[in-house]
Amino acid sequence: MLNPVFVIIAINLGVFLATFISPDLIINLGLKPAIILERPWTILTSMFVHDGFFHIFANMFTLFFFGSSLQRLVGSRRFLLIYFGGGILGGILFILLGPQFSIAVGASGAVFALGGALAVMRPNLRVMIFPIPAPMPLWIAVIGIFVILTVLPMANILSRIAWEAHLGGMLFGLGAGYLFRGRRGYY
Repeated sequence: MLNPVFVIIAINLGVFLATFISPDLIINLGLKPAIILERPWTILTSMFVHDGFFHIFANMFTLFFFGSSLQRLVGSRRFLLIYFGGGILGGILFILLGPQFSIAVGASGAVFALGGALAVMRPNLRVMIFPIPAPMPLWIAVIGIFVILTVLPMANILSRIAWEAHLGGMLFGLGAGYLFRGRRGYY
């Protein structure tokens, strides 16, 4: 059976390369709240489109580590449920709260769902976050990155970040982590 983490990474990389050949793919596959009823598929396709090398690198790097760990804990089906559920809820919050004529792209909502679920299921797992030289508990890392990527865009410091998608993904992941932790007794 194919590893879903690697399949998702491969699709993201393929779409990223395709956007170099056809830059219009970003516009056609990205999530634009003002025309969501005309292009409902973009709530899914936007999760596979990235705007720049750092954007895809950060998301795929995090997806690899969070996704691999979470998949080992909950299995492939639940991993996919958390990933896509978080990405979709992130898209819904972007539609409801984001600028109507902007375009959201990226897997960040889905990746935050993975981080949120892991933070609930394995809160004390020690992780390294660049550039901090010491390991920290996973829950601090996930919440810290979430706060930075939510507060700075709200303050117009990093205004191109769709904090609404991060929030939706994080909420979905926290809920899923709590649900799955309770069923399996993870701590």
